[in-house]
Parts: sequence; C-alpha cells; structure tokens
Amino acid sequence: MSELTAPGGSTRCVLFDVDGTLIDAVSNQRRVWETWAARYGLEPASVYQVALRTRPMETFAAVAPGQDPQECLTMLHDLEDEDVRSGVYAAFDGASELLEGLPSECWALVTSNYEHRVRGRFARTGLPVPDVVVDAAAVEEGKPSPVPYLLAAKRLGAKPEDCLVIEDAPSGVESGLRAGMTVWGVNAPVPVDGVHRHFSSLIEAVPDILSFATGTLPGSTV
Repeated sequence: MSELTAPGGSTRCVLFDVDGTLIDAVSNQRRVWETWAARYGLEPASVYQVALRTRPMETFAAVAPGQDPQECLTMLHDLEDEDVRSGVYAAFDGASELLEGLPSECWALVTSNYEHRVRGRFARTGLPVPDVVVDAAAVEEGKPSPVPYLLAAKRLGAKPEDCLVIEDAPSGVESGLRAGMTVWGVNAPVPVDGVHRHFSSLIEAVPDILSFATGTLPGSTV
C-alpha cells in the first residue's frame, strides 16, 4: 500500500474551495459588486450585502428586478474578468507550502467561479494548478449541492469517504457533507456548522492536511 493509499486500497484526496480558502479575494469581490451596483445606479454597500447571501441571478432579482438578468450577468462577468487582469490578489499564508507538498494526482479545486479566472488568480499568486478543476461550467448544480465535490472525486478516481474537503463557507461545507466526505473549515473565527474540524487559519491546518493525504492521519471524522 503506497503512502497516498487509504486502507482498502483507495486513494486519499484533498479537495479545496478557492476564494476564501486558498486565495483572499474578499476585497476584490466587494469591489466588483460595488462597481456593478454603481453602473445601475444602486447603493453599492447594500447590493454587496445581498450578494454575500445569494447567487448572482438571485441577487439581480432582489436588487434590480427591472433589469435584464442576462445583461446584469454579462456586466458582472466583464468586471470579474477585468479584476483578474488588474486586481491585487494574495494567497493565504500556508497555501503555497501546502499545495506544493501535495502530488498533483491527489488534490483538486472545486469552485463556484470559472476555471479561467482561477487560473488567472493562481498565476498571479504563484500557486500551482492541479490536474482537476471543477468549476461553475462543469456542473448544473453548484454548492450546496454535493454534485461539484462528487465530480471532483470521480475525476480523481477516489471514493467520497477517502476525500477531505477544505472550505470556509457554509454552502461549501454543506456540499462536502452531503457528498459523504470529511470536511474541515478554515479561515473563520468560529466553526461553520457541521465541520469535522475547525482551524482559524489555513496555515494552522497545513500539517494535518498533509498528514491526511499521506495516510498518517485517520481519514474519518477527527
């Protein structure tokens, strides 16, 4: 049995959310939404508070019901793409050490964003990109559905019970739990409901994540 093999011969894998977990994009997201709101003559801070709780189409329906939602989405995507090109991004402490320490075949990114933006952000922060990226275009059901995490496990050839999900947000935590995976929360002052372990920062979790991947830490709820 190799060091990346769980008991029973299956492979241990780590599945990462991106924004808020590996990359600090809070200020970028706020700036994008506030710029979008200003374009439509809306109060930026109020729009951003709605966007924090809802998906884009739901946000448009709530704050700009008289606007064409597809036009709203196109505008948002244009602003997000421009932010990838010109915005300032930072990886959370420990992200580079962690990802460089994992073989590419045993980890994946699972994001509600789009792969080209993820690749742009990773290129600007120097983070490696794995072989498997499950983005918004890859699934019909996004988080909190279990579909994104189940697809990542399938592409890696791993069983759900041998996968560790690293998340920062309630919808992502729910997605991982519904997929039957172990879920650890990072970068939050208090635990998100349901997580099996909580770390206030990513760097605090690095040793245990690497231990999980190499089989030296139990793969069940710990």
